[in-house]
Formats: sequence, structure tokens, C-alpha cells
Amino acid sequence: MELIQDTSRPPLEYVKGVPLIKYFAEALGPLQSFRARPDDLLISTYPKSGTTWVSQILDMIYQGGDLEKCHRAPIFMRVPFLEFKVPGIPSGMETLKDTPAPRLLKTHLPLALLPQTLLDQKVKNPKREIRKILEFVGRSLPEETVDLMVQHTSFKEMKKNPMANYTTVPQEFMDHSISPFMRKGMTGDWKTTFTVAQNERFDADYAEKMAGCSLSFRSEL
Repeated sequence: MELIQDTSRPPLEYVKGVPLIKYFAEALGPLQSFRARPDDLLISTYPKSGTTWVSQILDMIYQGGDLEKCHRAPIFMRVPFLEFKVPGIPSGMETLKDTPAPRLLKTHLPLALLPQTLLDQKVKNPKREIRKILEFVGRSLPEETVDLMVQHTSFKEMKKNPMANYTTVPQEFMDHSISPFMRKGMTGDWKTTFTVAQNERFDADYAEKMAGCSLSFRSEL
């Protein structure tokens, strides 16, 4: 008797504790070679939480509200689904090859499974983030002022700025000779400071004091 594989309900595979459709898990390997561009916009959401709606809104914004342009292709072609992979259908990475800049991208992956290049992009383009904040608060500033903000809000500049680095706090409350408030600006650098034993003690103490709390924090990339 020949068994026909049911591609509509493939088995789940766990990747770093995250359950993924088997084919999506297979797509993670090629996805690691993904290279983000400065003008990429990533739509990162939970499944069934309005992703397609937001994708359509953003594509309409990018196309200046031109409905004809927004009908140029299905939404999954206009906004590639990065981890998408199903036999017989172009994967998200394959669709991405034909997507012109500026690109809209979609993912349901948690941060721990995203390519490092996407995580780095947030740091590499601070000017774009500052513009987003200006837009959010309904303010506008001259271009030269934005450039000045980019320069003076860099980690390097803020680390040496006494008005930002907490060195004006009395030493009895914060002794920077032991550990400066602004250390390296790197997620996960605790690994170079804590020993394994110290980290185990911290985790145990944290679990005891935060019992019942549903908040989850990222301590590494």
C-alpha cells in the first residue's frame, strides 16, 4: 500500500523550543543567509493578529494609494513571508529574490529564530528609528538636527556624556568603578561577566522572586 504524504498537515518540529511546521523549520537554514537592506521594513507579528491587514495598509502607503499597483500581485508576493516553505510553491526566500526595494517583509518567527542581520539592522539604522519616533510624537525637525541627534544618541557618545551616563549619581548609590551604568551596549554580554554558577544562582533567585509573573525578558540574541 502506497502512503501519500499529507502536505496540508505536516508534522511539527521544535527549533530552540519553538514548534514549527516541518517545512518552515527546513526554511530556517537558507534564511540565515538573508541580508537585510537599510530600507527593509519587517512586519513581525503573531499569526492571525492582523498581519495581512497591516501588510495591505503598508503596501498601499508604499504605492501612494494607487490601487492598480496594489493589485499587481497577491499579498504573499508583494510582502514575502520569510520562513514560508511548502512543496511545489515558491518559498519566501525565493519570492524575495524578485522583490524590488524598498521591501516589505513578513515573519511570525520569534526573535531567537530571526537571522542576525535583521536584528543588527535595528542598530545599524538609528536615523530611521529617530524619524519613526518624531512621527509618532507628531514633531518635525530639520535634517541637520536629526543628524546631530543620530551622532549624540550613539552608545559611544552617551557612554561618555555625564548628563546621560549616570556618573552624576553619588558614588554610594552607584559606584561606576565597579561597573559603569553604560557598559558595552551589547545584548548577551552578561555571559562574559557571570560564571555558570553565578548565573544559576541568579536564575534560582529570579524564579523565586518573580513566581507568578508572566513577563518574559530577552537576555540574549
